[in-house]
Amino acid sequence: MILQALHELYLRKVHDPDPQKRLPPFGFEQKRIAFVIEVDAIGKVIQIKDVRETSGKERVGRFFLVPQGVKRTSGVAANLLWDTAEYALGVDSKGNPLRTAEQHAAFVARIDELLPSAREDAGVQAVRAFLANNAARALEAHGLWEVICKDNPTVSFQLLGDLELVCQRPAVTHNVTPVDDETQHGLCLITGEVAPMERVHAAIKGVWGAQPSGANIVSFNRSAFTSFSLEQGANAPISKPAAFAYTTALNHLLARDSRHRVQIGDTSTAIWAQRPDELEDAFPLLFGEPKDDTTTGVEAAHKLLTAVRSGRLAGSEGDNRFYVLGLAPNAGRLAVRFWYAGPLREFAPRIQRHFEDLAITHRPEEPEHLSLFRLLVHCAVQRKADNIPPLLGGDLVRAVFAGEDAPYPRGLLNAAVNRCRAEQNVPYPRAAAIKGWLNRHFRFTRSQEKEFTPMLDPANPSTAYRLGRAFATLEKIQEEAQPGINATIRERFYGAASSTPVVVFTSLLRLKNHHLPKLQAGRGTYFEKLLGEVLSGVGDFPAHLPLTDQARFALGYYHQRQAFFTKSIDKE
Repeated sequence: MILQALHELYLRKVHDPDPQKRLPPFGFEQKRIAFVIEVDAIGKVIQIKDVRETSGKERVGRFFLVPQGVKRTSGVAANLLWDTAEYALGVDSKGNPLRTAEQHAAFVARIDELLPSAREDAGVQAVRAFLANNAARALEAHGLWEVICKDNPTVSFQLLGDLELVCQRPAVTHNVTPVDDETQHGLCLITGEVAPMERVHAAIKGVWGAQPSGANIVSFNRSAFTSFSLEQGANAPISKPAAFAYTTALNHLLARDSRHRVQIGDTSTAIWAQRPDELEDAFPLLFGEPKDDTTTGVEAAHKLLTAVRSGRLAGSEGDNRFYVLGLAPNAGRLAVRFWYAGPLREFAPRIQRHFEDLAITHRPEEPEHLSLFRLLVHCAVQRKADNIPPLLGGDLVRAVFAGEDAPYPRGLLNAAVNRCRAEQNVPYPRAAAIKGWLNRHFRFTRSQEKEFTPMLDPANPSTAYRLGRAFATLEKIQEEAQPGINATIRERFYGAASSTPVVVFTSLLRLKNHHLPKLQAGRGTYFEKLLGEVLSGVGDFPAHLPLTDQARFALGYYHQRQAFFTKSIDKE
């Protein structure tokens, strides 16, 4: 199912009317080339073209359509008419001249393996003449030679007077994927056609934490993974064109600048649609958060929720299938963390319920809709993506797509509450995560407890919720009595107040008696009345609050603080 969906995407993208979005044909790939060596018909060097582009603070090669690269691990295998300087020019950049010589010989041999019609091409003959005349020595006088020797960049060749690379000339492209007569034929699991089988599939790159050279979804390298004496790819027979299609499509989805790639915790997630759809680009933004523009996710959520509420998804647009694929590294392979496929009309209401569960009052400058990335990063130590608890991202995505009442993972509540205690603070994303977790927990367990509202609920009878409100009120009294104070009771007592209230609340209530006389006329009476109302439903202070009650405490504290903030804005 996964490979078939990727194969369908490739067939759609390979014929895309926009050349910038079009995927390469069978046997080719888009590869970054840093330098192009221009030669004349007899192999003489004309110039070295620096085709690098500026990307951030770095200079990177420009994308060219080239013959598909070979899969390399520790062995020697050369690409056709493009490769690193070690292979293409015989440059020893790592202090291993014997291996470099072997690599360069493999590069020359790969050209000699072309069919006769391609070897007779003028461009191929020019490159072959250049390589026969000691390629490296011909370039030593050029100003860019030191950069090439130091960085070992990817290089290719161009014939004088041509606009395309030599590897793009028709004589080469028409012979770039000859069928090996010894290749085993079989029934392709993707297309259902009898065709030559792919023995080793191309590597998938772009998965966070995986090997830089790439990893595989379909891979068999030990006898324990095989059956019926089949070797490597024969255990999952996929034709060469189909294997190329699904790997090209997946690498396209996971590319660095792809709008379909989202990092959710340790899971690299690809999201796409079966048919072109304006929501296809918006869908991934609901889960990730671009570094350069934090408003796009809010706009995407608004676009999707508007489509749900307006009934647009009741027609053919709602039948468009969307796919969500989560991948994580597993040694030299990739593990599928989750896979969801279904029509948009099924996904959209679940996402709508997800945002409704997270909805909570917040400051005007804060985003209305929170991405999964922002939720998770606020539950991580130092708010760093690398510190997001393992598996939490995948579990959270499962909860979003599993159904409207599926519970959020317990790890989300643990992480949110523990970070609140450690940082002595309850920011907006954590409060939203806590509210969403509690409400889904109530529905899943069919609890009779009233669900928490986005705004302050003065009628909520929960003792822990009321203690959180009381703590926020005591902090507000201190702030108004001592303007500009460096540290409030929150910085000193939040952790103890949320876990062992009986230890600190008696002292805090005595302390507020020293603060109330310092307030403006009538202000002290207001706070006394508010505290009496909040604590009216609280008997003895609990000796200990379990995790779920600590979550209620955090939510009560956050709601009450936001209520004070809202009132101050209204007053202004």
